[in-house]
Amino acid sequence: MTIVSSRQPPRLSDPRTYRVVALPGEGIGPEVVGASLDILQHLAMTEGFQLIVDYGLIGEPANEKFGVPLPDATLALCRESDGILFGSATQAVLLELCQYFDLFANLCPVCPSPHLLDASPLKGDRLKNVDILFVRELGGGVYWGQSGRGINFQGAYGFHTMHYGDAQIRRIARLALTYAQARRGHLTLAHKESTLPKIPWTRLVLNEASAFPSVTVVPMPVDHLAMQLVMQPQNFDVVLAGNLFGDILSDLGGAIAGSMGLLGSASLNADGFGLYEAFCGVAPDMAGQGIANPLGTLAGVMLMLEQWGEHRAVQRLRSIQNKLLAAGYYTPDLCETDSVCTSSNDQVAVTCSHCTPVTTNELVALFTQAIGECSGSD
Repeated sequence: MTIVSSRQPPRLSDPRTYRVVALPGEGIGPEVVGASLDILQHLAMTEGFQLIVDYGLIGEPANEKFGVPLPDATLALCRESDGILFGSATQAVLLELCQYFDLFANLCPVCPSPHLLDASPLKGDRLKNVDILFVRELGGGVYWGQSGRGINFQGAYGFHTMHYGDAQIRRIARLALTYAQARRGHLTLAHKESTLPKIPWTRLVLNEASAFPSVTVVPMPVDHLAMQLVMQPQNFDVVLAGNLFGDILSDLGGAIAGSMGLLGSASLNADGFGLYEAFCGVAPDMAGQGIANPLGTLAGVMLMLEQWGEHRAVQRLRSIQNKLLAAGYYTPDLCETDSVCTSSNDQVAVTCSHCTPVTTNELVALFTQAIGECSGSD
C-alpha cells in the first residue's frame, strides 16, 4: 500500500539515509521492535539505503529512569527523526505522542494472507481478495473531550464528551478520499448520526467528496458497518471513521486478518511524519518467552518504507514474508497447536500438523537469510 500523503523531506543530507527512533517500551515491545530492526538493517544493506537508529525510553522503563512515561529526552530524539518505530506502552503514551506531533490520521491496512485464511474465525471464502484500509481520525472525539466525575441527586456519575471540529472532519475526509481515489474508488463512512446528530460527518465528508468525482461515498451506521465487515469484508475498500469508532473497527480488522499480531499501522501528521507500530499491545503473557510475533511491527516498518519512497524494499520484504508463510513458518500464535506453547533455549515446544512453529529469533534468521539470497541473485 502506497502512502499518498505528503512525505517529509529526509532530515539528513543524504536523501537515502534515514534516522529512526525506536521506542521498544514494555511487554513484547522490545522483542518485536528488535526483531523488525534486525530485518530492516539487513534489508537496508541490500537495497542501498542507510539506517541510523536511536533508542528512546517510554512506559515503565522511562518511569523508572525519569519518573515520567514519556520524557523530554525521548521527544527530542523523535523531533530529529524521519519516523518513530513504536513497541508497546500504555495508551496514554501513544495519545501524548499523537498530540505532540499532531498525528491526526491512523492508517491500518487489512489484507489477509492467502496462507493464513484458516487463522481467521471468518470463513475462508469470505476472505479471498479482501483489501481494506481503515482510516481513523486521531485528533478529536471522545478521547480528547472534557471528562470528569460528579455527584447529583441520583448519586455519583462520570462523563466523557465527544467533541469534533468541522475542520478536523474535513481534513481526515480529504485524506481518506485521496486514498480511495488511488485505490478502488470506494469509501465507506462510519457514523451514528441518528443519536449523534450534532457532529455532521456525512454532510462534511460528502461536501469534500465533490472534489473527488471518481470516488463513491457510502455513509453507513457504525453498528451495521461492523456486521457487514464480518459478513462481506470483500465489499469494502477504504473505511473512514472517527476516533472511537475507528479504534473499534480497526481491531475487528485483526479478526479478519487472523490475528492482531499481523496488523501494522501508520499514524501521520500533515507533513507526512509518522509513528509506526503493530496492533499487538503489551501482551505481558508472551513477553520474554521468545515467541512474540514480529509481523505486525514489520507491517508497520513496510508502511514507514512506503512513506520514505523505498517501494522496492517493501516489495522485497512482502515477497519474502509471503514465501515464508507459504512454507509454513509461523510463530506459535498463528499455529493450530495440539499442545501448549513454551520456549526453551530458543526452541518452540509445540506440535502442529499444519505448520513449522518457530521462535522470534528463528523467524528473523529466516528473513535475513532470504534477504541475503535475494541480494545474491540480483
